[in-house]
Amino acid sequence: MGVDMSVAIPGSINDVNAQWLADATGLDIKTADIGIIGVGVGVASAVYRAKLTGNNCPESVIVKMPALDEAAVFTSTILRMYIREVRFFKTLAKECPVITPKSYFGEINEETSQFAMVLEDLAGHRIVDQTVGITIDDARRAVDALAKIHAKWWGRADGLAADGTTIPFSDPIYPAVLPVVFAEGWEKVKKELDLTESIIKIGEKFGAALGGLMTSFSEGVTTLAHGDFRADNMMFTKNNEFVLYDFQLIGTGSGAYDLAYFVTQSLTPEDASKYEQELFERWLEGLRANGVTDIDRDQLWLQYRGTALFCLIYPVVASRGMNLNEPRSRALVETMNSRFERAFHELDLAKLI
Repeated sequence: MGVDMSVAIPGSINDVNAQWLADATGLDIKTADIGIIGVGVGVASAVYRAKLTGNNCPESVIVKMPALDEAAVFTSTILRMYIREVRFFKTLAKECPVITPKSYFGEINEETSQFAMVLEDLAGHRIVDQTVGITIDDARRAVDALAKIHAKWWGRADGLAADGTTIPFSDPIYPAVLPVVFAEGWEKVKKELDLTESIIKIGEKFGAALGGLMTSFSEGVTTLAHGDFRADNMMFTKNNEFVLYDFQLIGTGSGAYDLAYFVTQSLTPEDASKYEQELFERWLEGLRANGVTDIDRDQLWLQYRGTALFCLIYPVVASRGMNLNEPRSRALVETMNSRFERAFHELDLAKLI
C-alpha cells in the first residue's frame, strides 16, 4: 500500500475529501461522507468518521485533527499531546503487545502541532461506560493487557523520553502547567459543586504538592505508561480481546500510575474497594509472567497510592471547560469525585500530602 509522504497536512476538516484520503492512505477511495463524532469542549482532538465507497477500502475510517476549542489546542500543544500520539503510531504501535487501531496515515508539523491521523474505525467492538463503571471481568482483562505493555518497555522507556516520543513524569512542564489549570478548575468546582470536607482540605494544599508527586512517579524502574488508561479509552472484541486507543498522554514513568488511575477511576467505589488488592497483585503477576524480575513491590504500592491522590486533578481540570449544570458533565465530575473520595479514605492518602 503506497503512501505518499508528501501528502499535505490539511489545515482543517474542510480540506479532507475522498481525494485527500485516497492520497493519504493509498486506498482506492471514490467517495467520503465526513461527520464529526467527538464533540465537547476541552476534548483534546476533533474526531470525525469518514464513510467511504471505493474498491477494497473499509466502510469507514476515523480522522483525528486538532480540537475545535482553542484553549484545548493550546494545552495539547504545550503538552506535546498530538506529537506523542502521531509518534506512537509511527514508531511504537507495531511493537505494542495489545490490539490498537490500525493507522493508515499520521503526520504532524512538530513546529505548529497541526496534524492529521487516519485510523481504523473500531465501531462494532464493545464499549464500556466509565460513569457506570467497568465490570471486574473486564477490569481483569484490562490489567492483564496493561502488564504486557509495561513488561514490554520495562526499564527501556528512558530513550523514548530522550527522543521526545514520550514525556517523563518528572518533566518540568508538569509543575509549570498543572498547578495553574488546577487552580482555575478548583475555584469553579468549589463554587458549583457540593464538595466533601476531605476533598476541600486536600484541594487547598494540592497545587503545591503536584511537582513532588509527579517527580515521585519517575523513581525506580520506569516503563512506557499509557497515561490515560481508563474505561473510556478501551474496547473489547466479540471474543473479549482487549483493544486500547488514545495515546496522546504516553509517558515514561512508573507503571503503577496507569494501574492506580484505572482502578480508582474506572471501577465503582464498591468494586474498587473489593478488588483493589487483587488487581494490584494480578498486575505484579502479569509483569512476572512477561519476564520482569526487578519488582520493588513497596515502592510500586507507594506510587499507586500517590497516583490515587494525584487523580483529584482529573475532575477538577476537566470541569474548567464543562457546563456543570449540564447533567452528563455534572454526573461525570461527581462520579470522579466520589471515586476519589473512596480511595482517599481507604488508601490513607492524607498521609501523602
